[in-house]
Parts: sequence; C-alpha cells; structure tokens
Amino acid sequence: MINNSSILLSFLLFLSVIGYHKNMAKLPVKTFPDKVLKEKTSPVTDFDSDLQKLIDDMIETMYAAPGVGLAANQVGISRQLVVIDASARDENSSLIVLINPEIVCAEGTEDSEEGCLSLPEYTTVIKRAKKIKVKGLDREGEPLEIESDGFLAKVLQHEIDHLNGMLLIDRIGRIKREFFNKRYAREQTAGKK
Repeated sequence: MINNSSILLSFLLFLSVIGYHKNMAKLPVKTFPDKVLKEKTSPVTDFDSDLQKLIDDMIETMYAAPGVGLAANQVGISRQLVVIDASARDENSSLIVLINPEIVCAEGTEDSEEGCLSLPEYTTVIKRAKKIKVKGLDREGEPLEIESDGFLAKVLQHEIDHLNGMLLIDRIGRIKREFFNKRYAREQTAGKK
C-alpha cells in the first residue's frame, strides 16, 4: 500500500534528480578530423569545482550519446580524464571516473570490434591487450587501480588511447585506413551537396 510519506519521498527524490540534471550540460562531441583528438592531453592537477562539473557534464554526454566511454579531449578539453560505464556489457562494471590513467601491465592479445563517438557510424576490428592493469586517480584525487579483462579492458584501452592522441583508425592497417579515408572523403563531399 502506498502512503503519503512514500509519495512525498518519491516526489522529493524526483525533484532532487531534476535539480541535479538541470545543473549539468550535454557537451558537443568532437569528431574526426578535429585536431584536439590528435593531441596528447595534459595531466589534471586541480581537483576543484570546475573539474567536478566537467566530470558530471561528461557523464551526461556519454549516456546521452549513447556511449560506454568518453575522454575529455572528445569534448574539446585537453586533460587526462575519462568517464566509463561498461555495465551494459559487463555486469561486474559500474561508472568509473579515471584521471591521469596509465596502463602499467598488459597481457595477451585479442581482436575486438570497436566503434567511437568521434568516428560516427564507423566500426572496425583491432587488436587489444586481453588483460590490463591501470593506475590513476578518482574524481577526488585518490589513487585508483583497476585490473580488468574482457569488455571493460577494451574500453579502458580505447579511452586511454584518446588521451594519448590516438583514434582507433591509428591502430588499423594501411589498407583499412585507405578505405576509411576514401569513405570519409565521399561522406564529406556528399554532405556539402
């Protein structure tokens, strides 16, 4: 049975969620060939309110895209910050905010199909490490260590590549890259008509 206190509690929860989202902004995602995507990002040193707002905005942008990961340079901010939520394909995963990440160990290799918010409607198969260990900081600046295999490992590697100025097309062979460049040129020409 629903009573007045549970209705009030639900309403207050609803208002807090609406208020929370009102202060967040969906950011425009940069797409190839934007130069910010090819530049190595700078370490985060200030864990201030501006950083916290950027993190929240990036989370909203990632979910709205929809995507499973987003690097700060994908929204035009050249800082070593990624947000990831691989829970849709990895039930042991949850939202991760990772700052100044570094892959400290990688084992094995496997092929995986990947797409990217900065390369809309393009997917390709690339080789990634099967298991990785990453060190970095959380949103409060506390040390964070993640060991992963499977889907989350691929997402972590993909997003850390972004921070190093690499797109997934930088990991494909010459012939695949030529096909990508021809397709991109055709799409650009078609878009101008």
